Amino acid sequence: MSEKYSVIGKSHNRVDGIAKLTGAARYTFDIVLPNMLYGRIKRSEYPHARIVSIDYSEALKLPGVKAVVTGKDTIGAKNGVWRRFPELCDEEILCREKVRYIGDPIAAVAAVDEATAEKALDLIEVEYDPLPAVFDPREAMKEGAPVVHDHADRNVNNTRHIEWGNVDEDFEKCDVVIEEQFYSSPQAHVCMETHGAVADFSHDGRLTVYTSTQSNYYVQVLLSDMLGIREGDVRVIKPPSGGGFGSKVELDSAQFCSALLSQKLRQPVKIILTREEEFTATKRKTPMYFTVKMGAMKDGTLVTKEVRLVTEGGAYTGMGATALYLAGFYSCMPYKWKSYRYNGYRCYTNTAPASALRGFGAPQAYFVGESMVDMIAEKLGMTPLEIRRKNAIGPGHEVPGQAFVKSCGLSQCYDAIEQHIKERGELPPNRAIGVANYGFMSGGIFNWFNTPYAFAAAMVKINVDGKVDLFTGACDTGQGSDTTLSMICAEELGVHLSDIRIHAEDTAISPVDLGSWGSRETLMNGNAVKMAAADAKQQLLKYAYAKLAPNIVYDLDIKDHTIYIVDRPERNVSYFDIVKDAIRGNEGQTIIGRGHYTPHRKGM
Repeated sequence: MSEKYSVIGKSHNRVDGIAKLTGAARYTFDIVLPNMLYGRIKRSEYPHARIVSIDYSEALKLPGVKAVVTGKDTIGAKNGVWRRFPELCDEEILCREKVRYIGDPIAAVAAVDEATAEKALDLIEVEYDPLPAVFDPREAMKEGAPVVHDHADRNVNNTRHIEWGNVDEDFEKCDVVIEEQFYSSPQAHVCMETHGAVADFSHDGRLTVYTSTQSNYYVQVLLSDMLGIREGDVRVIKPPSGGGFGSKVELDSAQFCSALLSQKLRQPVKIILTREEEFTATKRKTPMYFTVKMGAMKDGTLVTKEVRLVTEGGAYTGMGATALYLAGFYSCMPYKWKSYRYNGYRCYTNTAPASALRGFGAPQAYFVGESMVDMIAEKLGMTPLEIRRKNAIGPGHEVPGQAFVKSCGLSQCYDAIEQHIKERGELPPNRAIGVANYGFMSGGIFNWFNTPYAFAAAMVKINVDGKVDLFTGACDTGQGSDTTLSMICAEELGVHLSDIRIHAEDTAISPVDLGSWGSRETLMNGNAVKMAAADAKQQLLKYAYAKLAPNIVYDLDIKDHTIYIVDRPERNVSYFDIVKDAIRGNEGQTIIGRGHYTPHRKGM
């Protein structure tokens, strides 16, 4: 009983490893339902145009074609994850009057097979009225530029401002001031598994969707919004996922179009995007144009920094408003600035929508900031490590008006780097060791999705044989959260990892979790799982205490299937026996523990 942990910190096979290794795992692509049809999506050939007419009569004549839907078949709702701010929900998915980028969905076809559906797309005639287009966000902001969305003055979709201290005054006092411009390009996600969905709208008005997603809950709510049906009538099941790096946080065209077609036909419809569609018609990393000014004293103290950022938002908002803010926040990290000013502008353009990819804009901000720290170190004759160590934040640092940093191990990192450099010794010609900082949050506390629920929740059920069912809405997209959460549950309950069976794929049986993004699952859902397991554990310990009957008050714990007195571990009882006693002693009720977690002033 002496080791602190019996599960955590040990080497384990992934709980989904065997299924994936043997090919037994069934991905969205593998799902086949009775009477299932196959869908394909007709997309815009123009970057900017009004839709004059859509004629799909010839497509319907093609043998095997069952239905065609357009924007006129929708309720006219607009999609977006920033539901707290309706003006940022701006994507119809199936365009009704106007297309805004090459790849914008116009119509969707359901047919008996993919080949027939693909042929039908060529038979759909779309008459366009082409409009002037704008592709560079800096041009989009200018007076007289083509208007992408009527509600956005000078195409400015969103702005962000962060400021503290007197930036202008501090620049005047600095010994060294540098100013540079940087550009960070777009990037496709290229998940091994493309976006896809199988939608099954039953005759009783309930929708079930199988889809590769980073958030079952988001897809459930957004489909409810877009189809005009109750949230409880939408069930989202996430099969094993072939990757998700930000583009699968939101409702996509495969999910919506398959659901709309199935709603019309009352038959299952599968839509799997092609690799070409992945590149041209899904969300991508946000391109960013930085102008940065930085000032320091001759002793290496970083004093002040000013950042102006213009981002290419593409045709719709997506998660771009988040990226705009985080790029500004992380531009000040991880250093102690006396003053700081950030002005960010996200602009609509007639390009594919830009959104989140691996860090929501933080990697771009760090690339720029760390490059400039190296530049200013060179001007001051300092090493990159010296200037970073002098100015780095530590635990307890507060970013004025933005965030409180609870944990930070930069100083330990610098110690390890210095040791590594010494051990490497003299390097060969044209070789060097680069140094850069990076830090990130674990999730966020701002409720931009406008959910009424806790940010993470879990339920633990202990069965009479001691096996444990763990229910959670967390989404494993390949990062291993199913295994991590199962380990946390096993550790808290004092059982083996093999005793845990996780259910994390179905909104109909699992409590709400906001999804896999922002490095949040281990912190947020991990805490919810720990609380749920602790709740169930306490129910067991009550019966164990009665059975052990100590003559003074002792604390009990569970480890390796044994319930024992902490101060006298030789006095113990079997976990399995107590489970049976607890169920029998509570009128046969199953032992169920619940936990939920929403951080309080522990994030952004």
